Amino acid sequence: MISITVIDRDDQPHVLETPTDMGLNLMEVCKSYELPVKGTCGGMALCASCHVYVLSQHELPEATDDEIAMLDQAFFVKTNSRLGCQIKIHDALDGLEVKLAPEAE
Repeated sequence: MISITVIDRDDQPHVLETPTDMGLNLMEVCKSYELPVKGTCGGMALCASCHVYVLSQHELPEATDDEIAMLDQAFFVKTNSRLGCQIKIHDALDGLEVKLAPEAE
């Protein structure tokens, strides 16, 4: 089990405990804790409803071309933007801190 801190859109932190042996991604973990992450495309990097800002200094795999293309179309993108569905949960992410990006209006 690892701990991930997710700051919601009201700036409230949520510490999420999650297993690392189930092949989950960050979007799925957020949804399991009923945080307001839609994951409309089911984790295929075809929408940006799981857009987050990575606040901690964890080393993440490079964004794929599909993720970059989706972020190019998303609102409120920053240099630390990632799609939660593309962040696979593993032991090295213990202590990861992210903030949910604002929803498109």
